[in-house]
Amino acid sequence: MRTAKLLSAIALGVLLPVAASAQCDTIASVCEKHITRQYIPDGQFYRALLTGDEMAEFNLTLFGGTTYRVAACSGLTDGNIVFSVLDRDRNVLFTNKEFGNEPYWDLSVANTIDVTIEAQLDPAKLGSGCAVLLIGFKR
Repeated sequence: MRTAKLLSAIALGVLLPVAASAQCDTIASVCEKHITRQYIPDGQFYRALLTGDEMAEFNLTLFGGTTYRVAACSGLTDGNIVFSVLDRDRNVLFTNKEFGNEPYWDLSVANTIDVTIEAQLDPAKLGSGCAVLLIGFKR
């Protein structure tokens, strides 16, 4: 009995991360539609497994004179993620919450700036899931 419980615990420890990774891969491929041909992906997939009101933070440097597209997804439909872009003093530069949780937004940056992008699931739509952010810069 003890051996069966131990084996079950080990199997869950191995299989859950694999299943979560597969879920994030699927969401990332859905989210890629928002990084259109006008934008060059930065090659990163920013991911976090979230439950309830947990918040993920992603730190980036945005370079002056560039327009960026930030796309945020969770699940197979748009509008499940609330994301905000904050400067290093934690001032909100943009939040999609004011725009019906739009799945992407274009940010033009005049000067190079370090930012934090906070992302959390919209509790009215999802209780848990993988949050994926994709960043592209305009050609």
